[in-house]
Amino acid sequence: MEKVFIETYGCQMNFADSEVIAAILTKAGYGLCDEIEEADFVLINTCAIRDNAEQRVRHRVRELRALQGRHKGMRIGVLGCMAERLQSRLMAEEDNVSFVCGPDAYRRLPEMLAQVRRQSGECLAAVELSTTETYAEIEPVRLGGNGISAYISIMRGCQNYCAYCVVPYTRGRERSRDPETIVREARTLFEQGYREVTLLGQNVNSYSWGVQGEQGVQDNTVGFPELMARVAEVDPQLRVRFATSHPKDLSDKLLEVMAKYPNICRCIHLPVQSGSDRMLKLMNRKYTVEWYLDRVAAIRRYLPDCSITTDVIAGFSTETLEDHEATLRLFRKVRYDYAYMFKYSLREGTYAWKHLADDIAEEEKTRRLNEIIALQGEIALENNRKEVGKEYEVLVEGESHRSKEQLFGRNSQNKVIVFDRRDAVPGTYRRVRVDSCTAATLLGSLVQ
Repeated sequence: MEKVFIETYGCQMNFADSEVIAAILTKAGYGLCDEIEEADFVLINTCAIRDNAEQRVRHRVRELRALQGRHKGMRIGVLGCMAERLQSRLMAEEDNVSFVCGPDAYRRLPEMLAQVRRQSGECLAAVELSTTETYAEIEPVRLGGNGISAYISIMRGCQNYCAYCVVPYTRGRERSRDPETIVREARTLFEQGYREVTLLGQNVNSYSWGVQGEQGVQDNTVGFPELMARVAEVDPQLRVRFATSHPKDLSDKLLEVMAKYPNICRCIHLPVQSGSDRMLKLMNRKYTVEWYLDRVAAIRRYLPDCSITTDVIAGFSTETLEDHEATLRLFRKVRYDYAYMFKYSLREGTYAWKHLADDIAEEEKTRRLNEIIALQGEIALENNRKEVGKEYEVLVEGESHRSKEQLFGRNSQNKVIVFDRRDAVPGTYRRVRVDSCTAATLLGSLVQ
């Protein structure tokens, strides 16, 4: 039996894809291995959102030359968004790569691996995009997880065409997965001992599944709120999270469903990208700051204890100091619990690459990013200080990195709480009181 080692870069969706890849290959008779030195095939599942992610993959591919020198039969494949985006260029520039495979062609991997073995020296490619592929019936092989939390992919692709983003070009148009297969996967995970699932999609709020009725009209359409309710009803002890929400599509109906089910976690990731209306229009985000703040107000109204997290880009094309200051004002107003903060990275093939200048100096991008990071650090610490003295139900996940005498888990708001282990066991719920905090972590103690 030939062995496969899968290495994953990037977001939650990439990790979910790696679990689908593992399922496809094991069903075809390949074995998975935990040590790269044992592998006959090394599959690198990639992300193309930012340039530094691609550079890390390039560096990793070149690093593996030495290992291939010792293991003459080892073959390397680059999978995912980077394979889709670069295709022939990647094959030409990285001559130790034997095959590339895009996100919609994973079913072809067994055939590709066999073909690579038969015709050594020729680089193979499968990068066609699909309008229907969701891998819905494939039961993922859970890789390297804790046996407590798992991802469920509910849809693939995106058609928002934000000016800076490559995803519509690397993952194709939106298509949603049959809700019955999603609920079945959630139920199976719960029966296997998992206690938390995260529903994944590039824009989960636009999830829509319908059956074609007469004259092509969709009957019995299931939207994201209905799907969330169905998954929450699997069992009250199964926590349900989701990522990611596009602000233009966040509905009151979803917030009503979240308020109805206590096991739907009180945490919403709501990427803003900029606090300037001019920048949002240039980015093609399809909402204004006023709309965004209205959605934040709705969250606070329906879910007063909900945490809000975000993404933001510093130094997008033509961004002025006034635009940057508008972003800082928005951060002060919303008071995010956490933020993913990045410098703008020009991506080939996007609208911005074709039509907008990358005209903010790198030093200035860095300065603005650091200013956002510093402000968010202050806000996060202030937010966490308000948690001291409160009690939360925590899903225990495992040992703290700092001490085996401590465990950590997350509350419904997705905040990490570290506490003395005593008789607590991973995979169970425990009441924890918050005693102190840092900007990133709450420190607490078990409540009897």
